[in-house]
Amino acid sequence: METPSLLLLTTMLACAFKASVAQWTPAFATFYGGSDASDTMGGACGYGNLYNAGYGVNSAALSTALFNNGASCGMCFTITCDASKTRSCKQGTSITITATNFCPPNYALASDNGGWCNPPRHHFDMSQPAWETIAIYQAGIVPVNYKRVPCQRSGGMRFTINGNDYFELVTVANVGGSGVVSQMWIKGSKTDWMVMSRNWGASWQSNAYLNGQSLSFRVQTDDGRVVTADNVAPYNWWFGGTYTSWQQF
Repeated sequence: METPSLLLLTTMLACAFKASVAQWTPAFATFYGGSDASDTMGGACGYGNLYNAGYGVNSAALSTALFNNGASCGMCFTITCDASKTRSCKQGTSITITATNFCPPNYALASDNGGWCNPPRHHFDMSQPAWETIAIYQAGIVPVNYKRVPCQRSGGMRFTINGNDYFELVTVANVGGSGVVSQMWIKGSKTDWMVMSRNWGASWQSNAYLNGQSLSFRVQTDDGRVVTADNVAPYNWWFGGTYTSWQQF
């Protein structure tokens, strides 16, 4: 049973999340990655193959102001082209994307002339297929409006384990709900729960020796919700393997 203080914190985080998903905000968008989005695979969040991660081609790289040093990885946004400011929109359309990459600043160029991802600009460098849902290819850059939305996922969360003995680097993907992991825990079949620390992007690390033990994970999203995935990886798990749970937000 949750303590009153934990329940209050969870309620406050949930209310803050609901408030954050309700507001439309102006920004700009460009595109990258080719018509098949093949060059969007990988990226600063560490998801690797975005199909295997559950995200597909509807993805975007975020500018510094939105990326939040990787804490926005997995976040979902609905984006619509602002037809009141350009004729390049496909009117009446919108697209929901997942944040999977970082669009770095280019201080050699002016923020309004090529340095699109320079701070403090809110900018989405979208996959080409996602972009062409809302705007014509020839436009190059368009004004948009966006809002954060809950993430709708198919299937359970996916945990990819890399690293080596005494260092487990776990990337969690296909996260529903808020989409953003704010804390993780790991447990071997012979250990108690241990807090993990964010290494980078969507990857979390543990410095325990867990070889030969089945692994469980506990995931907290930034709205305060917590889901536990017991015994996701079997005792003979291996580095480089991906293990899918039945659990989801």
